[in-house]
Amino acid sequence: MRQRKWSELSTTQRVAVVVGGSLQLALQAYVARDLRRRSREEVRGPRWAWALADLVNPVGPLAYLAVGRRNAPRPPLE
Repeated sequence: MRQRKWSELSTTQRVAVVVGGSLQLALQAYVARDLRRRSREEVRGPRWAWALADLVNPVGPLAYLAVGRRNAPRPPLE
């Protein structure tokens, strides 16, 4: 398949590329922030591995959100 130049894309295609890229960057930023704020007990596996996985678009961030986080312990209800 031949690569297209930006100028060859329709307006709809350009918008889709920009929106998709923006969503990907936002997801990566959210995961990076979440990793920094969670304690070791709240993350399944080593943080460095999840930080590397965050760079694999979009599978890494989605995998972290699906299986990489543990729920924080909650105080008992009184």
